Amino acid sequence: MEKEKTSKIVLVDGHSILNRAFYGMPDLTNAAGVHTGAVYGFLRILFKILGEEQADYLTVAFDVHAPTFRHEAYPEYKGNRSPMPPELREQVPLIQKVLAAMGIEMMSQAGLEADDILGTLAKRAESDGMEVSLVSGDRDLLQIASDRICVRIPKTKQGQTVTENYYADDVLETYKVTPTQFIDVKALMGDSSDNVPGVPKVGQKTATELICKYGSVDGVYEHLDEITKPALHRNLAENEDLARLSKYLVTIKTDCPIDTDWEKAKIGNFYTPEAFTLFTELGLRSFLKDFDSSAAAPAKKEFTYSEIVKGTEASDFLQEVADSLRNAAPSAPVTVGVYPVFDQIHYGSKKPPALLAAAVSTEGKNAVLIPSGTGEDALTEADLCHLLGQMRRAAEEANEKYPLGETEPARIAVFDIKHQYPFWDIEGENAFEDEIRLEGMYDLLIMAYLNNPLESHYQPEMVSSEYLGRTLPTWKQLFDKKSPSKALESDRDKLIEYAASLSAALRDAMPAVAERLCRDEMMALYTDIERPLSYVLYDMERIGICLQPEALHRYSDQLAERIDTLTGEIYEDCGEEFNIASPKQLGTVLFEKMGLPGGKKTKTGYSTSADVLEKLAPDYPVVEKILEYRALTKLKSTYADGLTAYVADDGRIHTSFNQTITATGRISSTDPNLQNIPMRTELGKKIRKAFVPAEGMRFVDADYSQIELRILAHMSGDEELIAAYRENQDIHRITASKVFHTPFEDVTSLQRRNAKAVNFGIVYGISSFGLSQDLGITRKEASDYINAYFNTYPQIKEFLDGLVRDAKQKGYAVTLYGRRRPVPELSSSNFMQRSFGERVAMNSPIQGSAADIMKIAMIRVWEALRREKYRSRLILQIHDELLIETAPEEEEKIKELLSREMERAADLSVRLETDVHSGDDWYMAK
Repeated sequence: MEKEKTSKIVLVDGHSILNRAFYGMPDLTNAAGVHTGAVYGFLRILFKILGEEQADYLTVAFDVHAPTFRHEAYPEYKGNRSPMPPELREQVPLIQKVLAAMGIEMMSQAGLEADDILGTLAKRAESDGMEVSLVSGDRDLLQIASDRICVRIPKTKQGQTVTENYYADDVLETYKVTPTQFIDVKALMGDSSDNVPGVPKVGQKTATELICKYGSVDGVYEHLDEITKPALHRNLAENEDLARLSKYLVTIKTDCPIDTDWEKAKIGNFYTPEAFTLFTELGLRSFLKDFDSSAAAPAKKEFTYSEIVKGTEASDFLQEVADSLRNAAPSAPVTVGVYPVFDQIHYGSKKPPALLAAAVSTEGKNAVLIPSGTGEDALTEADLCHLLGQMRRAAEEANEKYPLGETEPARIAVFDIKHQYPFWDIEGENAFEDEIRLEGMYDLLIMAYLNNPLESHYQPEMVSSEYLGRTLPTWKQLFDKKSPSKALESDRDKLIEYAASLSAALRDAMPAVAERLCRDEMMALYTDIERPLSYVLYDMERIGICLQPEALHRYSDQLAERIDTLTGEIYEDCGEEFNIASPKQLGTVLFEKMGLPGGKKTKTGYSTSADVLEKLAPDYPVVEKILEYRALTKLKSTYADGLTAYVADDGRIHTSFNQTITATGRISSTDPNLQNIPMRTELGKKIRKAFVPAEGMRFVDADYSQIELRILAHMSGDEELIAAYRENQDIHRITASKVFHTPFEDVTSLQRRNAKAVNFGIVYGISSFGLSQDLGITRKEASDYINAYFNTYPQIKEFLDGLVRDAKQKGYAVTLYGRRRPVPELSSSNFMQRSFGERVAMNSPIQGSAADIMKIAMIRVWEALRREKYRSRLILQIHDELLIETAPEEEEKIKELLSREMERAADLSVRLETDVHSGDDWYMAK
C-alpha cells in the first residue's frame, strides 16, 4: 500500500525576516520613491524557502505593535531596542499588503508576540502529524525544534540567501544542549539585545557547562552547593530571582489561545492579478516573469487597434503618418509610437532578424499592426523598412526648422533603437556622411535609463507602468516560449493587441519621459550624447573585430603549460596531490595539514577566498602560486577556450555594447564581455595577440592618460594638482614627493607606487582600510597617507566632502554633463550602506564625467572618419581606450585624428592627453 504523504507547513516570523532582509539588501526604491528593499528581500527568502520545502501550508506571523511586555515585575524586557528605521517601518504594512494580495495567511494578536504564535502553531501542527519548517532570524526559536520541527535561520552572504537548519539533533550538536535546555542556557547567560538580565557575569560557555551538568535552571539551584567557584556560586545564589525571571522571559509560549484553521493556511496560487498589479507598482519586476497571462490585469483601453494587411492601404497609412510628422510644429507637436516585431532577438553576433511587422500608434489614438509578407498585395520587408525610413526623414525635416532638443515637434517613440537601425532605412556603410542625424527619434529605453539608472534592466512594459500607470502583460505571460513567427500564426489577434498596445504605450509615455528628462536638465545629455552614440555602438557591433583561432589556440596551449607547471609545484610544496580548484580540499591542505595562519572555519570548510589568500601570499610562495593558478585557469576557460564560441561566420566577434547597464554611464560589453580582457599580468595581456585587423589592415589604439585624475583636478579646482598637470610632471612622483616630504628626484619606486594607489584610490573614495589592504600596510599608515594627501591637495578634500553634502541634500550625484546618479544609500540608517553611498557620491561625478567624455570622443572620432572619408573604422571601446581598424596608408592621419578628437572632447582646466600606438595585432597596438 502506498504511504500517505505527510503534510508540511512553513511558518514565517514576519518582522524578523523583514528586518533581516532590510539589512541584507540595498536600499531599493520604486519610481515613486517608496522603499522596497526589505519587501524584495523578504520575498526572495520566502520563495527560496518555499522552493526547497514544497510545502502544503503557509502562515506568516507578525507582532501587532512593539513587543508586549510579559512580566509586570520586569517592564524593561525588550525596552532597549532601538526604534525601527523609518525606511523599514514603512515597509511593514507594505509586505502585509503584498502577502494579502498573494493570498497568504497572516496571524497576529494583541498581547502575543509573533514567536508565541509561531511556537503554538508549530506544536499544534506537529501534533496534527505535519512536518514543520519555522523560518526566523531569532535563535530563541531553537527551543521549539524537534524531530519534526525544523527551525530555519536565513542569512545573507554576498547578496545570496543561505539558511542554517536546526532539528533537535542539530541544536544538540551545535550548542551541546537540547532545545528545551537551550531555554535554560539563555536564562543563565541573559540576552542583552532583549534586555533579558540573566545571572551577572555568567556567559554562554559557563551557562552551557552548568546546564550540561545539571540539566536545567532548577537543577543548577538544587545542586548549588556543588558549585565550588566562589564568585560563580555567589552570583548564582544572589541572583536566583533574575535567573528564574529570565527563564520566564525567554520561554516561548506553545499554548496560546489562538484559532487554527489549516484550510486558511493552505497554499494556493500566489500569482494573482492583485499581486501582479502590486508587484508592478512597487517595481518588483524580477518576480513578474512568474505570472501567467491570466494574472496580468488587462490594460485600460486607451486606444483602438487593428491590422492592415493590404499593402496599398498600409502604404497610404504610413505615408499619412509621415506627412503628419513633416507638418509638426512647436504649437502642434506630433508623437508617433512604433513597436517592430522581429522573428528573433537580435544581439549583433547572430544572424540579423527579419522584420515580421510593425505596430504604429498615431495621435488619433489608433494603433495599427502592419505585417510584412510575400503575398500579392502585401508589403515586403524592404517596403516596410522604406516606409519607416520615410517617417524618420519626415521627422528630421520638421525638426531641422527648430532648435535641437526640448522643442523638437516631430517625435517617433521607439524602444531599444540600437537594434532597430537596419529597419529605419539607414544605409550602413554610407549612413551619415558628415554627422549623425537622428532628430525626432526618441528611444524610451535610453531615456528611462537616464531618468533612473539604478534599474537592473528595462522593458517597454515597465515604461508603461511607471509613466502611465498602465499595466501590460509581458511576452512570456502571453506567449510563453513561442517565437514571434509562431505567435503570429497561432495567436494572431493576441499578438496584434500586444504589439499595438506597446506602440500606444510608447507614444503616450514619451511626453512624460521627456518631461522628466527636461525637468532634471538631461535632455541635452540624450540628444547630444546618448542618441548619436547609440548609432556609433550599432556600427561597431555590426563591424566586429577579427579573432585569429590559431593564435587563440597557441595562447590556450601556453596557459595550459604554465598551469601544468604550477600544478606540479603546488603539489610538491603541499606534499600531496589534491583538487586545487576545490575550496574545501584546498582549505584542509593549507590550514590543517600545512598549518598556515589565518584560517577561517565555516560550515563548509575553511574560507579560501581571494582576500584570505592575498594576505598570506607575501609570506608563503605556495599561496602566490595558487592565486596565479586560479587566475590562469579562469583566463583559459573564459577567454582562451571560451571566446571561440562567439566567432561568427565572418570570422569576427560582434560583442554587444550596452548603454543602459551601469549606474555611472560607462559602456559595458556582453556576449562576450570584452571590457574584462585581462591587463594586469603580462601573460593575461597576451590574449590580445589573437585579436587582429582584417587582412591588409593595421590597428591604431588610443587611450586617455589618467582621465579621472585630470577630471578631479578640473572639478575640484585644486591649484596644486592643476599646476602639476600643466607643468607636465609625473603626477604620481610629484604626489609622492609632497606626501612623503621627499625631494622629487629622490622619490623611490615604492613611494611612487604608494602615491599612485592613493591618487587613484581618492577618486574612488577609498578608506584607510581599503588602502591598507591594497598596499599591505597598517590602517594607521594608510590613514596617515590619506591625511598627508589631503594636506597636500586641500581643495580636493573640500571638494569631495562637498560632493557628499550635495548628494545628501539632493539625493543624487551629477557629472559635468548633467548625468544624475541617485544615491538613496545616503539616507539609510545602516552604516555600511551610508558609507557605500558616500563613496558613490564622491566617485560618480568623476567616473561618470569620464564616461561622458569618452562617449563624446567616440562620436567625434566616428564622425571625423566618415567626414574625411577614411577607410579606417572604429571597432572597439574598452574603458578609456579606442581601437581603430586602419588602412596602412591612413595610419599616421588616424593617429593624429584620434589624438585631436579625443583631446578636444572636453574643455577642462587641464589638458586631456592620449597615448597612441599601432601594430599588427591588439597586443602590439596597446
